[in-house]
Amino acid sequence: MEHLSLKFKIVTTLCLLMFTANSFGQQGQVDINQDQDITRLLNVKKQLNKTENSSDRYKIQIYNGNRSGAYAAQKEFHETFSDWRSRIEYESPNFKIWAGNFRTRLEADRALKRIKRKFPSAFIFKPKKEKNG
Repeated sequence: MEHLSLKFKIVTTLCLLMFTANSFGQQGQVDINQDQDITRLLNVKKQLNKTENSSDRYKIQIYNGNRSGAYAAQKEFHETFSDWRSRIEYESPNFKIWAGNFRTRLEADRALKRIKRKFPSAFIFKPKKEKNG
């Protein structure tokens, strides 16, 4: 009787192992249905991202000074003006905060009018073109 119980346990264990091995071998196919305009819009967005740092755009400098002052000014800018991105630029020995990415001077002037209330020394500029290697 004990011998039968041992055989039963072995057979049961082997069956469970076989079923477990088979259950992890799943395969499937995924079909993605999306509007064709999504691909077109993604390509337009890629092109816009390429020109985001273009020197044809206007930016507003809101700070020029040391590192800790730059981080404080950037934090204050983000708390007050969440509409525009800002970034820290380092030009030895100063840290600068540049905000916005305006296509026209008029757009930049409108933003500057709002920004000057909080950052009176802010001004509009166009970044210099970077030299390629």
